[in-house]
Formats: sequence, structure tokens, C-alpha cells
Amino acid sequence: MELTVAPTWLWIAFTIGIVVLLAVDLSLFGRGHHKVSRKAALLESGLWITIALIFNAWFAHQYGTELGLEFLTGYLVEKSLSVDNLFVILLIFGSFRVPGEYQHRILFYGVLGAIVLRAIFIIAGAQLLHHFHWILYIFGAILVITAIKFLRDGDEKIDAKENWSLRLLRKIVPTTEKTEGAHFFVKDNGILKVTPLFMALVVIEATDLVFAVDSIPAVFAVTQDSFVAFASNILAILGLRALYFVLADGLNELRYLKPGLAAILAFIGTKMLIVDFVKIPSWVSLLVIFAILATAGLGSWYVSRTDKNGI
Repeated sequence: MELTVAPTWLWIAFTIGIVVLLAVDLSLFGRGHHKVSRKAALLESGLWITIALIFNAWFAHQYGTELGLEFLTGYLVEKSLSVDNLFVILLIFGSFRVPGEYQHRILFYGVLGAIVLRAIFIIAGAQLLHHFHWILYIFGAILVITAIKFLRDGDEKIDAKENWSLRLLRKIVPTTEKTEGAHFFVKDNGILKVTPLFMALVVIEATDLVFAVDSIPAVFAVTQDSFVAFASNILAILGLRALYFVLADGLNELRYLKPGLAAILAFIGTKMLIVDFVKIPSWVSLLVIFAILATAGLGSWYVSRTDKNGI
């Protein structure tokens, strides 16, 4: 069985395209040190979503509707999981008191690191599934357990400054609580030290490793084509920075996000566990996930609106 229907040239072209898009993103939206406006973030987020949907449509036309539906479903799953990641990023920025005008720089490199990590994990996961079919059951169990954890833990608080990655960093290089502009490193009494901006970046990358434990099995519940898994995941992550500035002020109002994500993870985890007995069509998975997201989003909006109006 082939790992993917995508030819080598498509892998190369897609990777080059991502590098070009990141360069354009940095030049257009990363110039200067200023707080990203909501209007600019909405524009950028809209562009990333449009690019993803255009590529999805082209891919479906070239390689079939079934793979196109898998691509779209994988994109939706990763996009929804990335919103939960934004809660953690918001807490990290608060813990390190990162000024708004420097947050976009940290997020750019955070997204870049996430792309590299996801690429490694997805390729490794595809190889494992190709050789060991029973890995599907492990992935399914991970997702169901994570869904239960989401419901039990609720909106738990984290202490970013006590993260394991930061403790390890402090053993390797000196750190300082002093922030000097957008610099990741500063010289203090002749000693090179890392600033809170770099420490925030390290913790963001470390937490993405944890999130990858959920998102990688989730995408393989949707598709076992390695290119579909890779491309849908990467295109969803590319818009993460813009999405942060769109939702940052209203993240706390998404009160039904956690239950919604728990329902999605439970569904696709169960789908993995019964894959050898019941085959759930891609269009059914897409409809279920879309319905859960719509319900969680509209429910959060309605409750937030009634609270503000005092109803």
C-alpha cells in the first residue's frame, strides 16, 4: 500500500510554496514592532483560509472527491484544536509579560517551529501506520482519553515559568527577566543571556509538542494518506498567528470550546477504534465535526451575548 497518492513533485512544490508564503507573511505582516490590529489580523487570517480552501479544491479536482473531503476534515480538526492552543499561548504571554508589539515576532517563529515538528511527526506516524496497522487502536485510545481529560480538567491554569523546557533551558544558558526591545538575547555585564521573549518562545514550542500528541492521531483518524495529513495540518497551522490576534480579546468567551473539542476527539477516536468493523464515510465525519464546531461556536456566542445583556 502506498503512503500517499501525491507524487514527489507535489511534495517539493508544496514545501517550496510554504517557504515562500512564510517569507511573504514575514515581509507583509511582520514589519516593524507594533501591536497587530484586529483588522490586519482578520485580513491575514482570511487570506490563509482562502489559500487553504483553494488548494483543497485543486487537490480534490486532481486526486478525487474522497481525498478532498479528507483534506477538508483534517484542516477543520487541526484548526479547531489550534484554537485551544491559543488559550495556552495567551497564558504564556501573560506569564512573561510580553508586550503586544513583540507578540507577532514570537508567534512567527513559534509557527515555524510547529511546522517542522508536525512534518517530522506526521511522516513518522505515516510510516508506523504503514507497517503496523494496530497503531490505529493506540491513536484512537489516546484521543478518547484526551477527550475525557478535556471534560474533567476544564480551563486549567498553567504556570508557564515552571515549564520543564524552561528548567532545562536555565541549566544550559543564563536567563534574564529584562526585556530589551524585540531581542531574544542580550548582553548583561558581558554575559549573553536569553530574554523573556525567547523563554516564551521555548515554552510555546514545548507545549506544541504536547498538542501534537492530540492532533497527529486526530488527522490520521481522518486520513491515512501522508500528504493529506501533512498538507492539511500545515495549512491550518500557518494561520495560527493571525488567528491569535483575531481571537485574543475574546478567547475567554469561547466557553463551549473545550466540550466541543472533547466531542470531536471522542468521535474520531471511536472512529479509529471501530475502523476494522464499521467504515464511517468521509462526508459523514465532515458533517459531524462541522456540526459540533457550529454548535459550540453558536452556543458560546449566545451565552456570551445574554450575559452582556443581563438576560
